[in-house]
Amino acid sequence: MRQFKYLPSEAGFLDPIRPGANAPHLAKAVVIPFGLEKSVSFQGGTSMGPQALLSASKEVELFDEEFWSEIINEYEVATLAPQPIAESLEGALKQVALMVREVLSEGKFPLVIGGEHSLTAGAIRPYVDRFDDLTVLQFDAHADLRDGYEGVHYSHAAAMRRVLDFPQISLTGVGIRNISQEEVPFLEANRDRIRLHWASEAPKWDVDEIVAPLKNKSIYITFDLDCFDSSLMPATGTPEPGGLFWYQALEVLKAASEVGTIVGGDIVELAPRPGLHGCDFLAAKLAYKLLSYALVDHNRLR
Repeated sequence: MRQFKYLPSEAGFLDPIRPGANAPHLAKAVVIPFGLEKSVSFQGGTSMGPQALLSASKEVELFDEEFWSEIINEYEVATLAPQPIAESLEGALKQVALMVREVLSEGKFPLVIGGEHSLTAGAIRPYVDRFDDLTVLQFDAHADLRDGYEGVHYSHAAAMRRVLDFPQISLTGVGIRNISQEEVPFLEANRDRIRLHWASEAPKWDVDEIVAPLKNKSIYITFDLDCFDSSLMPATGTPEPGGLFWYQALEVLKAASEVGTIVGGDIVELAPRPGLHGCDFLAAKLAYKLLSYALVDHNRLR
């Protein structure tokens, strides 16, 4: 890449001794660690999320039973070396936008690992310039439709509101179980652009119906790990009960990849906790699954 360096395989994503681990120029995907922590409003720790995910990824089994192969060999992935993050939140968003733009310019698939959810407002910018049909699939416990929070315009609690500042973007949210009174008028005024699917209704979900608005669209995935039930993912800033479990989330993610084209994404809000290394591992395995669904022909699925 022109401005950024890759991590050596032993410090990057997944097993460092796999075939292709030391050939970043051949990789079709690039992981971008971005430990943003500027507007956290409850428990901190997101600055440590990328390193925890990368470390845990070394233990993720490369063989995927859905594809019945070590599917990483079909696309390969490289990892950017982390950069010092700008002091201001606005500066940090410009920074992550530049990194994503650079990866896209190389014809590779960017996956940002954070870091707090506010980073999505920066990471999405290069896609807005490239795709007229861009839609966002949000996995989250919170609607994130506030117009700023605690005086911070680009707060993590306003992540989707800032994404929707781009009028051509539509939003489908799944796993939602928290919305504030102040967000409701914006939601109701934008029903043509926003579709939220509440976690409380998950047992009755029709997944085909959920992903129908994504059909033939370019899809950006933003996955806030608090979408998962707090019993499964307590290592996040605002763990919430009543969330999704592993296979529920994967069902929606897989279905989205089958009806549209996933062009990029982020996984955010991992806040590592001592003794809860399973959460780091979950985030790492999720990253592997997201990349595989996005980059591999679905005829390969069992």
